Amino acid sequence: MSLDVATPRERVVPLIELQNVTRTYAGTSAPVTVLHDVSLSIHAGEFVAIMGASGSGKSTLMNILGCLDRPTAGSYRFAGREVSAATPEELALLRRETFGFVFQQYHLVAGLTAAENVEIPAVYRGLSTLQRRARSTELLASLGLAQRGDHRPDQLSGGQQQRVSIARALMNGGRVLLADEPTGALDRTSGIEVMNLLQQLSAAGHTVILVTHDRAIANEARRTIEISDGRIVADTGRDERAVLQLPSHRENTPRTALTGDAREAVRAAFRALRVNIVRTLLTLLGVVVGVASVVALLAVGEGTTRAVLAQLAAFGTHRLYVSPVGEDSRSLTGMLTEADAKIIATVPRVAATMPYLANKVTVRAGNVDRKTVGVGVTTAFPRILNWQPESGAFFEDSDERSLATVALLGKKLATALFPDGEDPIRKFVLVDNVPFQVIGVLSPKGALTGDSDDDDAIVMPFSTASQRIFGTPYVNWISVAMEDSEHSDETVEAITATLSEARRAKDFTVYNQAASVQAETATINIMTSLLTMTAIISLLVGGIGVMNIMLMTVTERTSEIGIRIAVGASRSDVLAQFLTEAVVLASLGGVLGLGVGWAVGLLSSMLEAKVVFTAPASILAFCCAVATGLLSGLLPARRAARMDPVVALARQ
Repeated sequence: MSLDVATPRERVVPLIELQNVTRTYAGTSAPVTVLHDVSLSIHAGEFVAIMGASGSGKSTLMNILGCLDRPTAGSYRFAGREVSAATPEELALLRRETFGFVFQQYHLVAGLTAAENVEIPAVYRGLSTLQRRARSTELLASLGLAQRGDHRPDQLSGGQQQRVSIARALMNGGRVLLADEPTGALDRTSGIEVMNLLQQLSAAGHTVILVTHDRAIANEARRTIEISDGRIVADTGRDERAVLQLPSHRENTPRTALTGDAREAVRAAFRALRVNIVRTLLTLLGVVVGVASVVALLAVGEGTTRAVLAQLAAFGTHRLYVSPVGEDSRSLTGMLTEADAKIIATVPRVAATMPYLANKVTVRAGNVDRKTVGVGVTTAFPRILNWQPESGAFFEDSDERSLATVALLGKKLATALFPDGEDPIRKFVLVDNVPFQVIGVLSPKGALTGDSDDDDAIVMPFSTASQRIFGTPYVNWISVAMEDSEHSDETVEAITATLSEARRAKDFTVYNQAASVQAETATINIMTSLLTMTAIISLLVGGIGVMNIMLMTVTERTSEIGIRIAVGASRSDVLAQFLTEAVVLASLGGVLGLGVGWAVGLLSSMLEAKVVFTAPASILAFCCAVATGLLSGLLPARRAARMDPVVALARQ
């Protein structure tokens, strides 16, 4: 096997030095002291066995040596530097750069291959994927596992799993190897193989600290420290042959770790989510429903808003109506004429006025009769009502003055009178037995309410309709176009005052269409907000599902968290990993939710619902999903990051 060897001079300062170390745990009734005033020193290159019976404190001592635990009292110096009071990040750095752990139960991550397990320490070291892969391949080959790199732990024998564990310990150099009962779970043959490997590693310059209860295994080391009841009771003394110090195997690679390697974080997240695919899918369902609700409801709300506003715009958003009907039953009711329209035209901020006269008529074309609405208007019709001819032309002022019998047909009426697609322009129709020439067909208009259809009408010059068809000068109402809608209330007051003075009575009512549009728009906005809130609540429910699965994941993966901390993961690394998993889960749900929301919206449009998808709405829904995942994953991620590695490793 290929191992790094270095031959520097022996260091005077011990690599590891403990002075009067005590470790006390809080018990249920009283504190329990596991280590009592322990002092020892270990030099670089030594092969030391710490031997003791179960409960003697040897594992606690190993945890302190490996910076997984802290002494309650006393001093721990590594390479002359005090580390007993180091921060969690400093301890993580020391574990990552210096220590390699070999556990009795192997502690391999079940969902990863042998090569991926070996690479874990290098992930937190910040090595690139290619560097990690090359290093793990080299180590597995040197340990006789060249053909097992793509095997998962359950596909390997116990001895093979322990060799993978050793390869992982060497991934970042393994300056100090801590082996806790490395042969305890192995058969005799595999145990001998593992001990031979540790002997070779010691000979290559690694400092090896072996924890065991078996004296035969302890005798394999060149120095034995015996511990009993938390106290060192025997020490064979320093191995004077230990003059090697292994270099730290540090590549010129910046420390980026999992927090900086987004791709590795995402890959790790996908691997974790695949472990329990059914539960993941059920959790995704909550996010999918939430995002789909946001997308679909916002699309329906936007579609409805645009449809109503477009319809309101088609009927005029800068319009007023002056009706001869009083405001209530006690008000006067008068008769409005074209002259009143001319008076209103003199009011400031009034852009145009138009008398409107309408009544039922019968229109005949060939052998087709149709009862419809006849409308008499002036040439201001296209401007005030925002209603242009689709084909042909509108009549002119000369037609108005000459009482010309010309007319424009609404789209629906034109189709009814000329059902075979015949062009009605220049054709003649009878309006209550008066012949009219069709000079145009109006563009489709629709109706603001369901009780009328403005496309089923015939439009004539006001003078012609008034004198030749209806025989009356009195109008149904007067339409008024304002210059702007911002001063609609002032314009209403001015029209009321001017017309009342001219008529010497207030026998009319001015209806403010602009105010109605504003009220309608406000109502639509409120409904859209309610729909949005409903959708967001659905998304929050999905977020609760994400939090639940992440809390369960943290509990189920306690041992894995301990492994990752042992091999060098810092709190920020663990926090980033679990936050990434939550965000990936929510993002997947967001993408699927967008698809489902679009599908629901398209289905709704096929059912004649007004649906309009907008990029901001979709982006908002997706960002809400990601934010939900981030917030929902924060508590579980913090719990994982703050986990005690010793407790975590003890969890099976």
